[in-house]
This record gives sequence, C-alpha cells and structure tokens, in this order.
Amino acid sequence: MSRFVLITPNADFDGRLRQAVAGGLQGGVQTFLTNILPAGPYDLFAQLNQEQPEVLILGPDLPIEEALRLATVLDVQVPGLMVLLVSEPDPTLILQAMRAGVRDVLSPSADPNQLRVLLERACQSFASRHRPDQQGHVENHKGAVVGVFSPKGGVGKTTIATNLAVGLGKLAPMSVVLVDLDLQFGDVASGLYLNPEHTVTDAVSPAASQDTLVLKAFLTVHPASIYALCAPVSPVEADYITPEQVTRLLEQLAEEFQYVVVDTAPGLPEIGLAAMEACTDIVWVSAMDIPSVRGLRSGMDILRQLEILPEGRHVVLNMADSKCGLTVQDIESTIGAPVDVSVPRSRAVALSTNRGMPVLLDAKKDPAAKSLSQLVDRLGPAARMKEQRNSHRRVVV
Repeated sequence: MSRFVLITPNADFDGRLRQAVAGGLQGGVQTFLTNILPAGPYDLFAQLNQEQPEVLILGPDLPIEEALRLATVLDVQVPGLMVLLVSEPDPTLILQAMRAGVRDVLSPSADPNQLRVLLERACQSFASRHRPDQQGHVENHKGAVVGVFSPKGGVGKTTIATNLAVGLGKLAPMSVVLVDLDLQFGDVASGLYLNPEHTVTDAVSPAASQDTLVLKAFLTVHPASIYALCAPVSPVEADYITPEQVTRLLEQLAEEFQYVVVDTAPGLPEIGLAAMEACTDIVWVSAMDIPSVRGLRSGMDILRQLEILPEGRHVVLNMADSKCGLTVQDIESTIGAPVDVSVPRSRAVALSTNRGMPVLLDAKKDPAAKSLSQLVDRLGPAARMKEQRNSHRRVVV
C-alpha cells in the first residue's frame, strides 16, 4: 500500500522522499511528476491505485496558490488526510498554510532524515485520528484540553502556560493552540511577543462558532509552530463574552487540535469554571508562599464539592526556593495532593518573559527549563498513551 502520495514535477525531491520512506517507514510512495493539481478529492482519488492514502505531499515547484486551494478543499472534505506542503518556510506562507489545514511545511532542501521525521509525525497524527474503538468503528477523536489555573495571581501562570504550549508544539507541530481566557488582563500576547490581528472576541462571534474554518482564520501563528488566541485588547470586551461561548470555543478547538492549552484568570470566575468543565487535564500553579498555597487548597476544595475536577491533575510549584521556609512536604500536606513538578526560581525565566520568548525556546540548559520540560513530558503523547497522567514522584526543591 502507498501510504504517501507526492505531487511535484521535481524528480530530485521525489528521490529524497523515497529514501526517507525506505529508511524506516512502512508503506510506499506513489508520485505524480506534474505541476498540475487535481481540482478536488474525487479527481485525486480517481488517479490512485489504492484506497485513501495517509499523507499527501504537495511538493516543490507547484503553484502555491493552487496548492493552498487544494489543501483547503481537502481539509473540509477529507479532514483525516494529512497534507504537507513543500516550500521555503516564509512566516506569511506558514500562516496561510496553517489556515488552509496544512499539517506541516517542509523545506525543499530537507534531507531524507529530516523528511523521515516529518513523515513519521504526520503518520502518528493520522493514526490518532483513525484509532478504532473496541467495536471496530472509528472514534471521534478529540484533542486534550489542558487548563492552567491558580486561585492567586502573580504565581507565573502565564509563564507556565506559554512554555507548556511551546513544549507541546515541539512534539506536535501545528497541532497546539494556546487560548488566553484571562479576558481582561491576559498576557499571552506579550509572553509570546505577538501583535494579534484577531482575539477571543472574534473567535466567539456567531460566524466563527458556526464555521471552524472561520475560527481558524482568527488564530495567530507563532514561529514555534503553534497557534495562539489572545485576550481582547480592551478589558471592556470581556463583559460581552459568555461562559456558553467559551464552552463552544474550546469544543471546536478540541476537534481541530491535538492540544488546547488554556491560560485562565486568577480565581474561579464563571469563564474559568466553564473552561474547567471542558478540560481533560488541569495544571494547578502555586508559588512557594503561604497565601498561594492556602488559596490553592481552598480552590481545590471548592471544585471537589462542585464535582468538576478533571481526572488529569498536575500540581506545579513555581519559583521554588529551598530557603523560603517551606518544604515540598509542607505544601503537599496543606493542599492534600502531591506536587508533580517543581520549577526553581530562575533569572533566565524572568529574562525570557521580558523578551517575549519562552524559556523552552532559548535556555535549554537552565534548571527551570528542565523542570518545564518535565511538565511537557507528563502531558505529551507518549505519557498519554501509557496512561501515566496520574503518576507521581516526589520532587526536590
């Protein structure tokens, strides 16, 4: 079976792609050496010698506008097909490609090893969308919705959320969206050094709530291969966004992305509670001070009483310092839950926040970056497949 279909007039790229597949991927490649693209899925599948492939590669030397048009049509009519575009990774083109439903953008000069990695990622995404259930039917696969919460402000919640999204973006490029639901004073835009054209206000409009393609057009692309949906520019706009609209928004995004990371406002406002009910995982963030710890305990107690705590729970101790007078054991006994990740206080984190560049993109050897990577691993595809979301190992400050 030819799992991969390539359309390109470039025979050299065809050769490298075939080397990539032969070097460790199952299945074969069917190539159309042409620069003429099919009008739609019917014309495409009529030319194939098999059933629907897993990955369609729109190779180099194709008309870009025509390639994006075909990708858009396939995204609507054959959403399970993974479409890759081969072109120089210009930021404007990447944005257009993501909006058209393209899974990834490959460099025309990529070597077989690089191509193999990208093809394998696409195959994994295809498999996750088509994993059969016990009855042998295809399940309606939805992405994980990961909410980052804290009853108290000033604990570095947005820093955790932005780094988590960037880290997951490395594992699942173009399959992660970060949503800023601190609707009055959200800092995701500054944390990622973005100047968004559209915000949550646009994303909950009637047109976007009824058409996912319209919704995706309101997302902002970040160079780390993730999407961002930033908070409204004016705090006044927050008054016109309802919990019902937020529930619908997260539901739509979970149908389109492997991960939806949600940064929330401090406390437990109505919008936050609506988001929590949509979450598959909760990341609780606390600083290493008594007000933060007590606030976290109170918040968790309230949500237990309301019975809306998601099964996936991850407690992050941020800005941890062994000289502050509290120990991890003190915090665990107070909140009645184990601390899963301890992020030490770090100058690199403060610098990265001021620069609008998450520390996971820059200071890989910093102790705080290593701890943030542990959080990413807890929520990454490998951990979820092994059902390790509730595993716990005592952390050390």
